[in-house]
Amino acid sequence: MQTKFLRRPAVEAMTGLGRSTIYQMMNEGRFPRAVRIGLRAVAWPETEVNDWLSQRVAARNGEIG
Repeated sequence: MQTKFLRRPAVEAMTGLGRSTIYQMMNEGRFPRAVRIGLRAVAWPETEVNDWLSQRVAARNGEIG
């Protein structure tokens, strides 16, 4: 299976988070880390962002933590 990478605007749209919040949460270890895909470009593996979203829903539903 080929990994699809999402650029920041797509991650923001999927999560509802802003740029600074995404990077702050990454630094705190609470959001998936970006992958360097070029000299001046980063992206997030779509599967990791989807997993993060699923964990948020599961936490809300009392399934974890």
